[in-house]
Amino acid sequence: MKQSLLAEPRSAASVLRLQFHDCFVNGCDGSLLLDDTPTMAGEKLALANINSLRSFEVIDKIKAELEQSCPGVVSCADIVIMAARDAVSLIQTGGPRWEVKLGRLDGLTASRADSDAIMPSPRANATTLIDLFAKLKLSVKDLVALSGSHSIGRARCFSITHRLYDDQTVARQQDAAIEPQFREELMRLCPVNGYQNVTGGLDSTPVVFDNLYFKDLVVGKGVLNSDQTLYTSPETKAYVEEFSRDEEAFFQAFAEGMIKLGDLQSGQPGEVRRNCRVVNGSPAAAMNNYQN
Repeated sequence: MKQSLLAEPRSAASVLRLQFHDCFVNGCDGSLLLDDTPTMAGEKLALANINSLRSFEVIDKIKAELEQSCPGVVSCADIVIMAARDAVSLIQTGGPRWEVKLGRLDGLTASRADSDAIMPSPRANATTLIDLFAKLKLSVKDLVALSGSHSIGRARCFSITHRLYDDQTVARQQDAAIEPQFREELMRLCPVNGYQNVTGGLDSTPVVFDNLYFKDLVVGKGVLNSDQTLYTSPETKAYVEEFSRDEEAFFQAFAEGMIKLGDLQSGQPGEVRRNCRVVNGSPAAAMNNYQN
């Protein structure tokens, strides 16, 4: 992870997102990492992931080195959990560190349909997010703290422009939740009919894990609707205010939330994959073994 961050600082946020997108869908089983097959539509091309998730090669590299020294022992699911923790806690990023539980098995399949059904939209409001987290036995405090993962990373205009324009062509009437000058910044970043894959920082310090994300929400500078709604909603506002004032409280709550998120399991059979992209014994796995 140190090597990855030095080569590409943005990989910290990318790897951190992998834990969320894996664990939310049928538990932390590495299913997100599986490539599509002729008989399985995997999760990489799900609506929340296509043209969005990245840094799969970071997990591949870690797995390859582990298989060299400790074959068949460390699952891809556990690698995602450890890599996400390190992405936050390494000195380049500056966030908290926590102990992770190990021993997960890798799932034998993946489901694009399940991912599409559960992963929240950047347009989601606080009520929708609270209900989703409750289904995963995660509290309102967990929701707000884990949303602080957006302290690092960037968002595509695809996830922003609906706040600015009607049908991508006409500017919306002023949204009171967006600070006016910040709205102008977003409109310059994401103009009418602009390229939807242009990215902007999710907070004022997108490569540093800190509590500026929450400070930005308090002054109306949340990039995504699903972020700003945490301050405008009475159910979540108090936690946003607390974390904006007390970075240590945010760090502690975030670590606790990540441990709870890592506990999500499907209860389905699994294995320790040799290659995170394919199930053991599959034709693709056999070809990979032959090439190695």
